[in-house]
Amino acid sequence: MIISWNTTKECNLYCKHCYRDSGPKEKEKDELTTAEGKELLDEIAKAGFKIMIFSGGEPLLRDDIYELVEHAASLGMRPVFGTNGMYITPEVAQQLKEAGAAGMGISLDSVKSEVHDEFRQVEGAWEKAVAGIKNCIDAGLRVQVNTTITDLNYDEFEEITDFVIDLGVKAHHPFFLVPTGRGKDIEQDSVRSKRYHQLIDRIMEKQKEVDIELKPTCAPQFMAVAKEKDMDMRFTRGCLAGTDYCCILPNGDVHICPYLPVEVGNVKETPFSKIWAEAEVFEELRTMDYDGSCGSCNYTEVCGGCRARAYYYSDGDYMAGEPWCHRGGC
Repeated sequence: MIISWNTTKECNLYCKHCYRDSGPKEKEKDELTTAEGKELLDEIAKAGFKIMIFSGGEPLLRDDIYELVEHAASLGMRPVFGTNGMYITPEVAQQLKEAGAAGMGISLDSVKSEVHDEFRQVEGAWEKAVAGIKNCIDAGLRVQVNTTITDLNYDEFEEITDFVIDLGVKAHHPFFLVPTGRGKDIEQDSVRSKRYHQLIDRIMEKQKEVDIELKPTCAPQFMAVAKEKDMDMRFTRGCLAGTDYCCILPNGDVHICPYLPVEVGNVKETPFSKIWAEAEVFEELRTMDYDGSCGSCNYTEVCGGCRARAYYYSDGDYMAGEPWCHRGGC
């Protein structure tokens, strides 16, 4: 099981698609303290989670981040990051390694610096992200590159994969845009319907050619495609929201996933392990009793449809059918 904690809303960037609406000086007054954070990590481990994603905002802006990573590692979890990479100097990379970080997910949206910088809205962001990737690899940290896919870089996916392979990364995860947070403002740039499925197919075909891991995120139909292509994937299901995954916001609110803004509880009021085990929202999601096309699909167990996209395009029904799925097998 995997969980992400948006440790802060503060970020040095102001990305156009940010699901958390993060940015400079956006730190929330009620962010979890170090002590509360450690208590949360204890509860997360108690609930059986193994992969702990420290995200944001920009998690490296938290002064106590190394202490939190060390605590997560001491509990037997695998601490990994979701970061823009811009703060990862050789010294920071080494400090993360020593604290127990097991991997770094670094965002890179293009092979062209001007495209990445415009999307992230800070000049020089691409150059520092690439430097951060190299610094992590030099420190012995496993690096996964995350790419937010929109119409703007739709034709670039394979080129980005080849570029990051040359850098030495171990995985490339394309994130399909879900309109939440500031992502609502660029909803028109989302890749959808026929082109959505065409790109999933391209990713799976590219996976046959390369040794690194390629995994579409917020595109759970990749599991059905992989099954039809008789591909051996280490993943068991496309959308894990509420079944094997959830997220914690900076103030302790528990959400189904970062892209699905339904509050399930707050860890300041109820222990996380209790929320995860007993919350009605999670229990409903675990029934997989979906409506619409997802309810009658042959691939419900391995796919599940994107619950966040279902929520956005059906007026708040996270059990609705996947709006962009038009596969023949569904």
